[in-house]
Amino acid sequence: MGKWKAYAWGAVACVMAEAIFELLVPMVMADMVDYGVANQDMPYILQKGAVMLVCALCALVLGVASSWFSARAGQGLGAQLREEQYRKLQAFSFSNIDRFRVPSLITRMTGDIANIQNTFSSGIRPGVRGPVMIVVATGVAFHINGKLAFVFFVALPILAVLLFSIITRVRPLYSKMQIAIDTVNRVIRENLAAIRVVKAYVRGEYEQEKFEEGNQELLVRSEKAFRLSAMNMPALQLVMYATILGILWFGGNLIQSGEMQIGELTSFLSYVLQILNSLMMISSVFMLISRSVTSAVRVCEVLDEVPDIQDTKADSHVVTKGDVEFRDVWFKYESGAQEYVLKNISLHIQPGQTVGIIGQTGSSKSTLVQLIPRLYEATKGTVLVDGIPVQEYHQAHLRDAIGMVLQKNLLFTGTVRENLQWGNQNASDDEILWACRVAGVDEFLNRLPKGLDTFLEQGGVNVSGGQKQRLCIARALLKRPKILILDDSTSAVDTVTEAGIRQRMNQDLPDMTKIIIAQRVSSVQHADQIFVLSDGNLHACGTHEQLLEECEVYREICESQKQGGIEGEK
Repeated sequence: MGKWKAYAWGAVACVMAEAIFELLVPMVMADMVDYGVANQDMPYILQKGAVMLVCALCALVLGVASSWFSARAGQGLGAQLREEQYRKLQAFSFSNIDRFRVPSLITRMTGDIANIQNTFSSGIRPGVRGPVMIVVATGVAFHINGKLAFVFFVALPILAVLLFSIITRVRPLYSKMQIAIDTVNRVIRENLAAIRVVKAYVRGEYEQEKFEEGNQELLVRSEKAFRLSAMNMPALQLVMYATILGILWFGGNLIQSGEMQIGELTSFLSYVLQILNSLMMISSVFMLISRSVTSAVRVCEVLDEVPDIQDTKADSHVVTKGDVEFRDVWFKYESGAQEYVLKNISLHIQPGQTVGIIGQTGSSKSTLVQLIPRLYEATKGTVLVDGIPVQEYHQAHLRDAIGMVLQKNLLFTGTVRENLQWGNQNASDDEILWACRVAGVDEFLNRLPKGLDTFLEQGGVNVSGGQKQRLCIARALLKRPKILILDDSTSAVDTVTEAGIRQRMNQDLPDMTKIIIAQRVSSVQHADQIFVLSDGNLHACGTHEQLLEECEVYREICESQKQGGIEGEK
């Protein structure tokens, strides 16, 4: 907990002191009744009343202080857990994230940590106060009348059995409930991310039904959990009132026989009520803990997850040329998967070369290039940059030396300038405008309301697809990378604009290695060499002219695009 430990210990100290002051009140009250009231001694009554008032005020102040300390400790713990989990997420590879799924990670960082935080904030007081009150009040009760105190030995085992049976049954239900929350979050996230598709295909009712199914599952699981946990209070009250009736019955007989005074019975009942209330507090804490334990397990699963990709073999190597080589590389997303996504890939890209990667949909083109910056780790074989295995570079340096425009273009909430400065946070306006010129952003930059200071909504929804792609390319160029990977990142721009971007990059960045993944042959036909992937295998490589003569798969791709273009013209 770090610095929040002090607040937690402060809350514990205040609760213990508050409990002691509250426990003094019944003892003082017993003296007041047995001696002051019985002897009609007003000064004695006033003296004891003043002592009771001071004890009550001290307990009030300490109660307020304990609540403040508990709140600070709980909020601090929640903030620290969120920070630690978010920091851990930044170290995760794509494989780690794939194992948990994004909606579940969001639930763990928000709902699960909120459960832990609330349990800690609201659980310190009853969790500490309950045991203190039980121990002290039970001791005092035995001191007042040992015979009458034995009533507890009948009530407590019954209470313990009831509480244990409820908690053991409700905890698995809380786990199922959190899983149902994950499902609901996944449906909501998918719907909001694809809201334009949903509306375009008029699938609102279908999405509503899908949400209702998940929501109903959450409702059923929540009802089962809370219905069972609601049995806690009636069970406690049943035992509590039965205990009070037993004490009144036996206490009345003791008074009649002269073995006990009325003040002692009154004081005894006060301690009994405090003990029983403490038991109710402890049972409530157990119910909170039973839910937060489930959340804590889910949070710890993230914190204990070991990132697949680490810098254990890293040395102080620096990428200087941009040479890329694959040596007999195999890859599959999960270690237990039977099929490899990439199989026996061996290729070499010289520094400064422009290479194209083409293949049918699903041929693992994107997966191949994601092995270069170690977004995924090769299952077998070696990926080398400048002749050095990528595992021997520090991840931060390796990825900083590689500019990558992913297939899914993503812009962040903020201005155009702020988005572009992701490539270089210290970039001047001149450098930004240079990157914009090379990427073709300058063609529409002046049409934006405030130019570089135009505010982009989440995901860049207020610019077109082609504009987003060019902004993402400019962002990558600002890094001045040794290797630039364009993963189908010009699919939304016309061929003239694409040719202009390619020409300007060759002029301004002649020494930069460029890897272009594309669906269109026109995007890669001018490359120094083209790699053709098919079903995860490297089928062929060569120039455009060589592949037309020697590679049947490449010819089929070219012919299909030619026919599509002719049919489109007709």
